[in-house]
Order: sequence, then C-alpha cells, then structure tokens
Amino acid sequence: MSFSSSVKEELSKMNNLNKKDQVQMELAGYLISSNTSRKKNKIKFSTESEYNINRYAKLIKNIGIDNYKINIKGKIYYVEHDIPEDMSRVNFETGIELAEYEKNEQLDKALVRGAFLGSGYVNNPEKKYHLEINFDNKVNLDKVYEILQTYEIKTKKLIKEKSYTLYIKEGEEISKILAFIGGNSSVLKFEEARVIRDSSNKLNRLVNCETANFSKTIQAGKKQIEDIKLIKSKKKFGELSESLQEVANMRLKYPEASLSELAEQMDGKISKSGITHRLAAISKFADELRK
Repeated sequence: MSFSSSVKEELSKMNNLNKKDQVQMELAGYLISSNTSRKKNKIKFSTESEYNINRYAKLIKNIGIDNYKINIKGKIYYVEHDIPEDMSRVNFETGIELAEYEKNEQLDKALVRGAFLGSGYVNNPEKKYHLEINFDNKVNLDKVYEILQTYEIKTKKLIKEKSYTLYIKEGEEISKILAFIGGNSSVLKFEEARVIRDSSNKLNRLVNCETANFSKTIQAGKKQIEDIKLIKSKKKFGELSESLQEVANMRLKYPEASLSELAEQMDGKISKSGITHRLAAISKFADELRK
C-alpha cells in the first residue's frame, strides 16, 4: 500500500460521524474536489480507494441519502446519488459559500479533509516531499488556500487549463496539513521517514564536500610537485631560500598531504598559512622558468 493510500485509510476511519455539521463540511470537501462530477440532478464520485468510497458512502447516508449504489469499473470505485437538499452551501458554479456556516476550526478541518480524500495525493516521504489536492474550479481552490493560510500552513497554487491544484513541496508544511486534517499516525510515519531522509541527505552532502576537498588537495599537490621537479630539472633548486627548499622537500616527501598535515610535519615551526605562502612562492618561481 502506498503512503497516500495509508493516509486515506486512516482518515476514512475517523470516528466523528455523529457530528452532523462536520459530516456536511467533509462531504462539501468531497463535492468540490476534481473527482466529483455533476450531471443534471446527480452527483458522481470516483476513487481507487475502497476505504475512501466507504467513507463517502457513510457521509451521504448520514445526511439521509440511502438511494445509492457502489459500482466498480476496473480499479475504480464510483458512487452516484441525488444532490443533497441540505448542501445548499455548495454551489457548483461559484464554489463553496463559506459565509453560510458558522466558521470554526473543526469545520475547516473537515472541509480540507474531505477535499484531500476526494482528490488528494501525498508522495512517499522516503523519495520526495509532495502533497497535492485537485479542485473542480478556481473559486474552491482559492477558498481552501485561504483557510490553510489562516492556520499558517503554506501552500502554492498551480492553475492550468481546466486544472486547479493546491500543492506543497516542503516536508514541514506537509506534516502540518496531515496533522490538521486528522492524520496523526500518518504524521508520525511521515516524520520518521523525514528524519531518516534528511539525515541521509546531510551525510551525502558532507561526504561529497569532503570528497571534493580531497580531490582539490590531490590536484594542488600534483601541481606543486610538478613545479618543484621543474625547478630541479633546470638546476635552479639552489636558488630557492632555505625556507622554500625545506617546504619543497617536505612536499616531495608527502605528495598527498594536505596543507595542515604538512604544517604538522614541520613540528610547529610554520603554520598552514606559512606553508601556503611558501608553496605559492615556489609556484611563481617555477612559472617564471616556464616563460
């Protein structure tokens, strides 16, 4: 089972069907999702989740709709029923009219939860962070966007031709919205995967950085050795000062050592900065010989 499916399974088992106002708002969330369509006096909802279709059936039954039937076509479950009489707050042309109910946090949560169950998706956090909810029109997209902004859950909107999507790509914000809609167990699983993934990414960045630094050290060491060998081949090594000859001989003896390691080999007589300046002087001398 995918992570998205497990989230929907958890949400579909929420035990709050005795609260009529929340049931209506969760159903309203389903109705404004892109997986719900309207034909004349009928509403049709489709989903690939057995848990989800059962949740939807419980919601419509709770508000008095008994004349419905769940059908299966391929992997898709769908249910068709009459438009609920007491769902006047949902306008299929202009969107959901939030002003028609007494606004509170529990109803906001129910609405967003219904929209996510209706046409939402969240990616496996072990791979990447991505959550999205698709809506039937821009008005409804904007309404839910505004609700989430109220609770400081940062989302983004993507609007294309007949496509209205709210999405999140930040792990912290996905965790917040999952908690907001009641997916407490899912939040724990998400955070566990998030910690492992972020720690792994941090380790990889550290290893890559250290590898790059090591590679630079090796390349710089090769150039320094080439410079010293050139000076010797030109019989000019004796023209270097004693301090430069000392560093040059140390570099030849330890070709792969870093500047800090070379400084340690000098028994504290010269710092890393001093090593750097002397090797630069040797390189400049070699470059003059190449001209």
